[in-house]
Amino acid sequence: MDMLGKNLIGAKLSSKGQSTFSGIDPTTSQALNPQFVEATEEEVNEALDLAEKAFERFREEKAQNRALFLEAIAEEIIALGEELIKRAQAETALPQARLEGERGRTVAQLNMFAELVREGSWVEASIDRAIPHRKPLPKPDLRRKLVPIGPVVVFSASNFPLAFSVAGGDTASALAAGNPVIVKAHPAHPGASELVGRAILKAAERTKMPDGVFSLLQGPSHELGERLVRHPFTRAVGFTGSLAAGRTLFNLAAARPEPIPVYAEMGSTNPVFVLPGALKEKGPGIAENLVQSVTLGVGQFCTNPGLVFGITADPWQAFIEQTGKFATNAAPGTMLYAGICRRYGEGAERFRALKGVREIGRSSTQAKAGQAQALVLETSAGTFLQNDKLQEELFGPATLLVSCSSAAELEKIARALPGQLTATIHGTEEDLQNHRGLVAILQEKAGRLIFNAFPTGVEVCPSMHHGGPYPATTHSHFTSVGTAAIKRFVRPICFQNFPDSALPIELKNHNERGIWRLVDGQLMKDSL
Repeated sequence: MDMLGKNLIGAKLSSKGQSTFSGIDPTTSQALNPQFVEATEEEVNEALDLAEKAFERFREEKAQNRALFLEAIAEEIIALGEELIKRAQAETALPQARLEGERGRTVAQLNMFAELVREGSWVEASIDRAIPHRKPLPKPDLRRKLVPIGPVVVFSASNFPLAFSVAGGDTASALAAGNPVIVKAHPAHPGASELVGRAILKAAERTKMPDGVFSLLQGPSHELGERLVRHPFTRAVGFTGSLAAGRTLFNLAAARPEPIPVYAEMGSTNPVFVLPGALKEKGPGIAENLVQSVTLGVGQFCTNPGLVFGITADPWQAFIEQTGKFATNAAPGTMLYAGICRRYGEGAERFRALKGVREIGRSSTQAKAGQAQALVLETSAGTFLQNDKLQEELFGPATLLVSCSSAAELEKIARALPGQLTATIHGTEEDLQNHRGLVAILQEKAGRLIFNAFPTGVEVCPSMHHGGPYPATTHSHFTSVGTAAIKRFVRPICFQNFPDSALPIELKNHNERGIWRLVDGQLMKDSL
């Protein structure tokens, strides 16, 4: 499939703008063909006008039809074959195996949401039947369910060109709920984005979805993103990226005449607490696995462990030295694009220059252009608590070890941490009993609490929560991974005293779809 370098506005190709850009090979810094045309304000308006019209029909599509659409997208992505993998590899320098795994995850997410939509209980149908003779006042008939909200704008992530990008979890969950989607492709991988975008449109044509159910807009400028968020037809935004960018979008959405939610996944240092019992039993193994987690994907996961805390003693001192040695043996890796590599290098230098921070280990192999070295730094709890800069995310293959004097100081540090996607505890069962206060504090700080493992690797399943208190995300109640992600793009509506014939299918007396419903406080599948 030849890439066109144009915007996809529904089924139409569009290139009205004058500004162009290219994907860049991170290993050579060379521009890749073709050039891509940045979307104009007129094209933003066209895409959202079309999405608003499509919403009128798409929201009414039968669940079976939406499920078939999602499954067709998965099939069309697979049909792209090696072309998609090779293009994504050229734009990101990610290894083939990683990209093939990410494609598998993308396809699995789409099929997972298809199953969710087909089964149907996700709408949370709730029925409270009327009691007309209740005293002192009669009780009305009340029936509630979740409904789609309208056009959703999705910002692709730089570090997941497939699974958190054009057909990633944000798009899949928004479409599953019945909302049209407009994706702003990430400028670091425009070619892979176009290929996936065209696969979605082919699936929409195959399954006879309304024109405008999906659009893809290209461009590196901040103005394009701002126009999408400010547009009056945009009802919600999904974003994965930096704290600065996510907060900017959040502020824009809040300042609209009609504010809308921005579900932004932003920075997280994913603290790891290594307790004494674990250090005694398996300190070297934890050190080795820590460095593997820190350097996985060249540290370009939102769940890489950037902070590690332990209590100063002989096992902890040995752990520091072991972690440094493993970092020294770690090879440099090519980062996704030049800007992210430059920011990592600048951040590493800032951390090294801070008083009270010392380098423990760094890749012994010299980094080439576009590459980042593994880095392990160490400091004291006192220095950490006095310098807020040490709590900032250093996005890349680096971690900071923090030496604490006591269990009380561990708890003090935990209380001082901002919101996180994850928090990890390495320990024994006895450690958990001895540090119950720490465990309780961390439950308030993170969306996912991990025991004796590492946070990299996010399972896609109903029980996963990939979110956390601010500044990890803008809405800690919601997840961007797993079936619960659909809840971001719906709202509840209640029907009072409606005749059965006028009710949505999920709320009628006859439970035609056989879904779970809460009827007069009892969960059941029975018809009424």
